[in-house]
Amino acid sequence: MSYHLFEVFGIELEYMLITSETFKVNPAVDRLFTQKNGSLTSDVENGKIEWSNELVAHVVELKTNGPTGDLENLDELFAENIKEINLLLKQSGSVLLPSAAHPLMLPESETVLWPHNYSKIYALYNRIFDCRGHGWSNVQSMHINLPFFDDAEFEKLHAAVRLLLPIIPALSASSPIFEGKPTGFLDSRMEVYKTNQKEIPQMAGKLIPEQVFSRKEYFERIFEPINEAIKPHDSENILDHHFLNSRGAIARFDRNAIEIRVIDIQECPKADLAIAVLIIESLKLLVSEELIALQDQKQWHEDDLFAIFNMVVKYGENANIKNIVFLDVFDIHKECRVMEIWKKLYERTRSRISEKHRENIEYILENGSLSTRILTALQEDFSEENIRKVYMRMGDCLNENKFFT
Repeated sequence: MSYHLFEVFGIELEYMLITSETFKVNPAVDRLFTQKNGSLTSDVENGKIEWSNELVAHVVELKTNGPTGDLENLDELFAENIKEINLLLKQSGSVLLPSAAHPLMLPESETVLWPHNYSKIYALYNRIFDCRGHGWSNVQSMHINLPFFDDAEFEKLHAAVRLLLPIIPALSASSPIFEGKPTGFLDSRMEVYKTNQKEIPQMAGKLIPEQVFSRKEYFERIFEPINEAIKPHDSENILDHHFLNSRGAIARFDRNAIEIRVIDIQECPKADLAIAVLIIESLKLLVSEELIALQDQKQWHEDDLFAIFNMVVKYGENANIKNIVFLDVFDIHKECRVMEIWKKLYERTRSRISEKHRENIEYILENGSLSTRILTALQEDFSEENIRKVYMRMGDCLNENKFFT
């Protein structure tokens, strides 16, 4: 079934399993699913939320079981599932941990690929790219799926999404530390994501999708080059271009949706949904052409947007945006911190957002990204003991669906 713009949504949240005592990643999602289901399956339907596996055996994904029109209580649904998973995990001394990267994981030695369904696909990915790296095996994100009905709706949505992508990590960055050290990037997940597939650059492009605004054009300029590039590596034809496309937002013509993938996972579903709601309302504003005409949105080249994205990946909400033409889009006429753009967007959309989400959005706008709050909590003490203490506090926030302060 096809839906119109903003009629329904799909939200996906990824979490890592860790062993409570050692704080190490625990590749035991298969045991969790068997515990819940009685037998091993790659997906567990749990009412309105579905659990599924990922590339690596320590990451579980929770997602809406089909499209939903209700974002108001979705964080509570996710929170219930998280509580249930943590109760199951407790029996084996494990727990779910939030944030987009495990701060102490050593991917070289600790990566375990999912060995069950789809293992053939994962093995092929591993052979081409070597998945024992932070960009593959130490990443957790939120994906937002947004529907479009036809080419005309795809054109509007894709134009709007491309414009918003560069500034999203200002809200969502939650990966400041790899292997016990600050990386110098507030969004380290997106920094490593950029070079993940350097062996086949056609797969991710510049992360900001090209200026393509119809299905035909998308196949010609994005999918066909990907298919050509992968051929020498995929002699059995087991990879699908929809999954190979790794841009920061991808068109899923198999289900008429655009999936946004540049969002780090937060400390709790309440925070994830606040970010999702602000992104969705900001996209509605762009699609309505209240800020800038569609033709002008389409003029933006990915290189110019990528330059802004790079700044935001490094500095998060403190990135200083100097591109006056970009700022003009949001009715800002002088250089400013990227968070000022989000505050402006929030002002414009506030009346359409429920009181519950307003409160949560305002918390993030005032207190900054989770990366900033993690670094503040660590107070320059990057000892293993202190990192564990701070991140375990975040694990409590996840279980209780509350903000990390």
